[in-house]
Amino acid sequence: MLQHQSSSATKSAPSSIGLEVVRRRGADGRIPVRTLDRGASSSAAAAEPTGYPGGPYDTSLLVKYEHHVARHIWFGEERGPKKELKVAGHGLKLNSRVPLALPPQMESWVSRSGLASLQRTSLNKIDTNLVSAFVERWHLETSSFHMPFGEMSITLDDVACLLHLPIRGIFWSPQDVTEELAVELAVDYLGVSQSQAQSHVRSCRGSYYKLEWLYDIFVHHRAASSWAYATRAYLLMLVGSTIFADKTFTLVEARYLLLFRDLDGCSGYSWGAAALVTLYRYLGDASMYSCKQLGGYPTLLQCWIHEYFPTVGKRGENWNPAGNCGLPRAMRWSYRQGVLKWGETVVPYLPDRCLRQFGYRQYVPSPPLDCMMATDIDVDWISYHQSVVDVIGSSSVATTPSEVVDGYLEWYYRVSHPRLVPPHRDAPREVPVPVYDAGPSDPDWARVSTLIRRYLRQVNAEEEDPQFSDLFEALHISRSH
Repeated sequence: MLQHQSSSATKSAPSSIGLEVVRRRGADGRIPVRTLDRGASSSAAAAEPTGYPGGPYDTSLLVKYEHHVARHIWFGEERGPKKELKVAGHGLKLNSRVPLALPPQMESWVSRSGLASLQRTSLNKIDTNLVSAFVERWHLETSSFHMPFGEMSITLDDVACLLHLPIRGIFWSPQDVTEELAVELAVDYLGVSQSQAQSHVRSCRGSYYKLEWLYDIFVHHRAASSWAYATRAYLLMLVGSTIFADKTFTLVEARYLLLFRDLDGCSGYSWGAAALVTLYRYLGDASMYSCKQLGGYPTLLQCWIHEYFPTVGKRGENWNPAGNCGLPRAMRWSYRQGVLKWGETVVPYLPDRCLRQFGYRQYVPSPPLDCMMATDIDVDWISYHQSVVDVIGSSSVATTPSEVVDGYLEWYYRVSHPRLVPPHRDAPREVPVPVYDAGPSDPDWARVSTLIRRYLRQVNAEEEDPQFSDLFEALHISRSH
């Protein structure tokens, strides 16, 4: 299944990667060393390729590739009996826990917090195979997916459009929270008794709160009209189920309660950056062969995939980024280059590696910055306007979605791995088009196919559901004519 998803992602790649380049690739999907750089010296061109089989020849960029899952997949080694990662979405639970309408006293705080959109954005079902296939192409050194045609990434612009979270604001600097402090915070800001807080934190075996416990506190205080306590419990449950979800899938760190001490001031945080940093960190962990789970907000990742690769996976009609986006993608100011920070986590944020997502020609980017060399990130981000000029000034507007400058693909195939598995050694052949991708040639059958497909989407039907098996069979028959 994972290989199917990876090949599907390749099929959805921009189609204008030149045929000449494709013909020049070797059996492993790479351009031979002698053609990598037309201006290179003869001695450099004659050098034997180094690096990993199927992985990068030049290992100066992906320095952690030795432990990456892609290196093992090349040799047929999956993570375990279950090839896909364990990924948990809280969409169904949130549907039952988020009320249709909050009391006005709470609604005011939630709206001003900048987090209100998270109440309705979570997908009910996460496609773990689809998500796992993309995680296999993520590299923490560049904070990007290494696709067969170049790099792509989830940007702040994507977060603003997909989740409607603010991407301007304060980068939060946390304080360590011990179990004793977690108890005090619960007493002071969640309105529970000392004994109740101690018993609960002890059961969590650390400075955590259970999401179910927070929901019970919210229900209790809402009934008692204790609006501040109810709102804090609700918001902490909300972020713990979405942008701050961890790999336990049931707990949230107690230190995040500090974000909601002042309910009137929590709107000043860059929640979009927080969501992105958290997801970047978990993607980096999950890209390693030894990791079996993915934390963070999988809805953000899956909806990003649906937006950029609309033919890959099953895209539910209940999530339509274009129709629900109040912020136009033309807002390009989020090109800020450098690093992002949330809490103690610092990750590279390098949109110059995926300029085609913004409508510009891709050039060979500069080496990633060392996150640990970053000084005052909050101050550094004040000058993002100048960074926009630096990033865009070296490029130009693309005439096609896949346009790159001369030499980019040659460089990319040298430092990355365009294939996840070795190609077949037999003669190349055309890939058969699945029946569900082939459209009917007869206009009457095309009309029948359109009507059936429209109805199935309206009812959000799944092909595995026996209730709709006859309709799906009719759809396939109509598409074969």
